[in-house]
Amino acid sequence: MLRLCVLFVMLAGAGFAGAQTTVSFPTSDGGVVYADLYGNGERAVVLAHGGQFNKESWAAQAKRLKAAGFRVLAIDFRGYGKSHGPGDTDVMSAPLKLDVLAAVRYLRASGAKHISAVGGSLGGWAVGDASIASQPGEIERVVMLGAAPEEPAEKLHSATLWIVARQDADGDKELRLPGIQKQFGKAPEPKRLIVLEGSAHAQFLFQTDQGERVMQEILSFLTANDPASGTRDRQ
Repeated sequence: MLRLCVLFVMLAGAGFAGAQTTVSFPTSDGGVVYADLYGNGERAVVLAHGGQFNKESWAAQAKRLKAAGFRVLAIDFRGYGKSHGPGDTDVMSAPLKLDVLAAVRYLRASGAKHISAVGGSLGGWAVGDASIASQPGEIERVVMLGAAPEEPAEKLHSATLWIVARQDADGDKELRLPGIQKQFGKAPEPKRLIVLEGSAHAQFLFQTDQGERVMQEILSFLTANDPASGTRDRQ
């Protein structure tokens, strides 16, 4: 009986260790970001949600990235969940890039050596602006779904993958593709733009029949020796 109890505790502990944990860390302007942490290792990815989503919305993608060997940190921006900081009452004008940078630096301080960021919609421009505000090499690769940085794209410090649906439109029914193409044209190499058919915006792409392709493109980009060519994994 004692052996069975010990075995149960060991198995329960192993299951808990395999699940995500919630962590928190400060931002440079006095805020606090809460995030779900999956996995471990030296390669890490920050996941930054869109305006209609939160950190939990990345669960399926986080598990795929974890299975591919990444440590994954899915954040709640200030104004979402327990995260808070200056500007959190108007998230569209808040300095969200600081939340992304705080996540990157949390991962770096906990042992990650190669850090990338994936963002959808407002999370997309936040990871782009974080790349611009970062030190060269601090964020190695950035994926923007249905988004572009608000700052000039020529200042990006990361290899970039841009994914957008051709008919993706904003609240004023203006297509997002022309603005994204303009910013993409200014961005430094290596870079890649993927235009998908349809109108799904950012994270909503994962809910379409192209969701698996989007996930595969992200995995290929994050694991390539040369982000522009999709060659073998770099270690």
